[in-house]
Amino acid sequence: MELKITGRHLEITPAINDYASRKCARFDRYFDRIQSIEVVIDKLGQSFEVEVIVDVEHHDSFIAKAKDEDLYACIDSVSDKIERQLTDHKEKLRNRKHVK
Repeated sequence: MELKITGRHLEITPAINDYASRKCARFDRYFDRIQSIEVVIDKLGQSFEVEVIVDVEHHDSFIAKAKDEDLYACIDSVSDKIERQLTDHKEKLRNRKHVK
């Protein structure tokens, strides 16, 4: 799994890089066919916008965005959104054969 963290209008510090990496490393628990993860952190005035793009095998990419004043809360919010999307997708794949 390839992880890429980029920043727009701000420098990615080791603390931000470590925090985002730890959050994204958990995505393997929810879906095991992840090929790459891209995290884009943008500073908009006083607030932050975080976008996560997860590329998975045999499906379109999953994308989630979040805006907040606190960067770490923004990363938490966007990781929760991606986790939900991945678990929903896994449930669809798992239950596809049992549909009436």
